[in-house]
Amino acid sequence: MSDKPIYVTEPYLPPLEEFIPYLEKIWQSKRLTNNGPMHQQLEEALCEYLGVPEIALFNNGTIALLTALQALRITGEVITTPFSFVATAHSLTWNGITPVFVDIDPNTFNLDPNKIEAAITSRTTAIMPVHCYGNPCDVNAIQEIADKYNLKVIYDAAHAFGVRDEGGSILRHGDLSAISFHATKVFNTFEGGAIICPDKKTKQHINNLKNFGFVDEVTVVAPGINGKMSEVNAAFGLLQLQYINKALEERKSVDNYYRDALNSTPGISILKPLNLEKHNFSYFPILIESNYPLSRDQLYFLLKENNIHARRYFYPLISNTPQYNSLSKKNHLKVAKSISSKVICLPIFPSIERNSLSKIVSLVQYPLTK
Repeated sequence: MSDKPIYVTEPYLPPLEEFIPYLEKIWQSKRLTNNGPMHQQLEEALCEYLGVPEIALFNNGTIALLTALQALRITGEVITTPFSFVATAHSLTWNGITPVFVDIDPNTFNLDPNKIEAAITSRTTAIMPVHCYGNPCDVNAIQEIADKYNLKVIYDAAHAFGVRDEGGSILRHGDLSAISFHATKVFNTFEGGAIICPDKKTKQHINNLKNFGFVDEVTVVAPGINGKMSEVNAAFGLLQLQYINKALEERKSVDNYYRDALNSTPGISILKPLNLEKHNFSYFPILIESNYPLSRDQLYFLLKENNIHARRYFYPLISNTPQYNSLSKKNHLKVAKSISSKVICLPIFPSIERNSLSKIVSLVQYPLTK
């Protein structure tokens, strides 16, 4: 086995020689950005693969979230989860919106619909849930609350590429869904992201916003941003899309390996798989319970000492960071705090070697002998 570090994920990289023709086409066209041919092809291909009506590509997922909020003219307060990457809350803050953190469901780690209504005030304009680890939120319950209080719903779907429930893509829910194509994601374009749009009119508005607010050469109608995806990023996405089903199958195999090996390990709890038409196996979180021989952090550092760079996703909670802790009321995020103190995500990616998996499992199962 190689002594190279094992990270929680590695990008799926198709053969380099297959990428060269894409680069040659870009060089010949001299179109490097601004809705070039690769960009247009990737949008069409993703709409077909994901089963969504319209998609607007972005240079990263955070800018996509920022723009989704702008597109819906969200203001005031937005209810969201503390158990996520900080970009979720940052996108609100950059728009002058106050995040209101609500506790999570102990079985899914997603925003708990039963806690949302108590957090709604006269300033609440939207709900921003996160499909954590690619596991869908209770979209029907959230939408029912949103309809009752006339709120918008913007999903942070950074982890949810390719996830489908019985009705189709999970990305179809809410007013808008924003997704990430960062290098650590199941499908990536090196850096990138997108907004799933319900119709062409919405997509056109979002396209204007991601191009500085221009609607033509001389007319600016909104305080837009530069969120355009380059042709090189789009080309890599087109190539990677050819391998995505193979990558998902290999991720599923890793997920099954961990479940079979660790399911009966004392002190380890594993998030139960949801009954989905299609999952993407984007992360493999485990919880370190009180009867495990080490604390979560002791296991984390033991793995790190053995060149295995697992991640404590998500620790600390967004609400516990200096930027946001003043917004968190004492004892009102009990489930999120508990999960955050126990969770660790093990490495999962298509190219991980089986002897590497065996090493990881052995360290988790028998930590005191290492």
